[in-house]
Amino acid sequence: MRKVTCRDELLIATRSIIYAKGDNRFTIKEAIEYMERNNTTYAESTISTHLTSRCCSNAKKHHAVTYNDYEALGNGVYKLINL
Repeated sequence: MRKVTCRDELLIATRSIIYAKGDNRFTIKEAIEYMERNNTTYAESTISTHLTSRCCSNAKKHHAVTYNDYEALGNGVYKLINL
């Protein structure tokens, strides 16, 4: 059985946030709070790094493995690229 990664949890969280709001925009704070309410095992810093760097299509590449899940819109707001 495969371990659920931070990326997996973050995708679930952001999709849930987007569907609840009816808007494909969310903040890091919303994602972290959602994951914490759902008992994530990941630290706030890990979640933040995944959203702002590892999984963000328009972030500078600082990691060996990156994903194009999100796009930074500015002012700490992000959108999910593939709903």
